[in-house]
Amino acid sequence: MAAWGFVAIDKSGKEIKGSKEADSEEQVLRELKAQGLIVLDVTEQNALTKDISIDIGGKPTARDLSVFCRQFASITRAGVTIIEALRMLAEATENKKMQKALMNVRADVEKGETFADSLAKHPAVFPELLIQMAKAGESSGSLETSMERMAIQFEKSAKTKALVKKAMIYPMVVMIVAIAVVIVMLLVVIPSYTDMFEQLGAELPGITLAVIAMSDFIQAYWFIIIPVVIGIAFLLKAYAKTYSGRHLFGKLQLKIPAVKNLVVKNASAMMARTLSTLLTAGVPLNEAVSIVADTMTNIWFKEALHDATEQIMVGVPLSQPLQNCGLFPPMVYYMVRIGEEAGSTEEMLNKLADYYEEEVELAVQSLMAAMEPMIIIVLAVVVGGLIAACMAPMMTMYEALDNL
Repeated sequence: MAAWGFVAIDKSGKEIKGSKEADSEEQVLRELKAQGLIVLDVTEQNALTKDISIDIGGKPTARDLSVFCRQFASITRAGVTIIEALRMLAEATENKKMQKALMNVRADVEKGETFADSLAKHPAVFPELLIQMAKAGESSGSLETSMERMAIQFEKSAKTKALVKKAMIYPMVVMIVAIAVVIVMLLVVIPSYTDMFEQLGAELPGITLAVIAMSDFIQAYWFIIIPVVIGIAFLLKAYAKTYSGRHLFGKLQLKIPAVKNLVVKNASAMMARTLSTLLTAGVPLNEAVSIVADTMTNIWFKEALHDATEQIMVGVPLSQPLQNCGLFPPMVYYMVRIGEEAGSTEEMLNKLADYYEEEVELAVQSLMAAMEPMIIIVLAVVVGGLIAACMAPMMTMYEALDNL
């Protein structure tokens, strides 16, 4: 995401300056207008113009937000005022960034601002989904119910994300261990054999010469190799945040069969669960789909749902753009279509979310099961090749002695 500086006017006519993180200028404008602000100027910030601030604590996790929503609903339902509930929750939370935001929200509510508008002033802490649910809850007089629904939403979202991370962590750990083993063998084991190889006086096999050359190269130019590797990693990370980079890596996710299965099912689960939560709270369909689009991690799904928002505004049913984009499985748009015809879209989306959350868990297990033998084979080839490079000259020497 890029950082955007903005100048706007609030409802009281006061000029406000600040910054937001967003994927595009359109998203910034949409979020600021949703807060009731009149936008005067929006500009993308760079390293020199970006606001300098010191964050106290990390960004709240889905677990932190879930606990906050559930405790807020319980406390206010017991008859405690919102102002007092916010004070209690601010003192109870362990996340310093969230604690500071809650104290500011409490101060704004005391001044007469709505709970949702107060939350909207802290987009780095409270997601747009929570803000819209709070707004819908205040409008309908069911704020506690909306917050309970958000607690369930965050809990299920956290569980799904944890499953996806689990699938990614295992191969990364194994890859790091494999790289460490190779480096140790090239820098410690191979050099200890080099003198012995030279004393043999015999012609060394090609694999041994290649490994020795690699070992010598790393020892001679390690001070160049390390910065180059780090530089490439940073460049790739920076490129992944650009418009073209996000499209490229997003497309790669949808091209690799095993990964595609997990990405598509995860996106379907997130879309169905979040949309169901918003619609149940009374958020209009076009606004709900727009909010859901901003929660998507893969840019292709994000753009498909933003396109669906535009089509919904001219009267097209949601199931049609979901089918036309070619990203979602047939079950998604078939179930949505049935829900639209029966007038039970929220219920169908809820069932879809339950189904695909289970599918994500199965997809993670399948991905890990498929990757384990592949990782073992790669490790066997790499480590086996290094061992073969060490053993080949000795085998040659033993054969020469046998022939004497």
